[in-house]
Amino acid sequence: MSEPDGGSSGAPPPGSVRLREVPEGVVLEVSGPLDLALAPQLRHAISRAERLRPRTLVIDLTGATFLASAGMTELVRAHRSADGVTVVRIVASGRLLMRPLEITRLTDELDIRSTLDAALAAV
Repeated sequence: MSEPDGGSSGAPPPGSVRLREVPEGVVLEVSGPLDLALAPQLRHAISRAERLRPRTLVIDLTGATFLASAGMTELVRAHRSADGVTVVRIVASGRLLMRPLEITRLTDELDIRSTLDAALAAV
């Protein structure tokens, strides 16, 4: 089951967050620039996902085209608000996404996997 998490007008949004339930938990698929405009959508989607009480919450940045500080803030917020029941994992690879995470040393704090399969298999 897949549903968009945001408004829908005629034109596709510059970025989006989709919530998808899978047997292992919940996957939030981010596409477009994860910046100040998209960060509130991600925060809302994380809240919705947390209410489902999944065993694993994966934030998949495979479709992200940019990672700004506002987006990184939401990743940290999700990680730190994990209640012990839900494990939060981030899917990110490539210089575009990994460089900002490395510079800010978030690679030391966040559970980052290079593929969605790896994030889900680690359950």
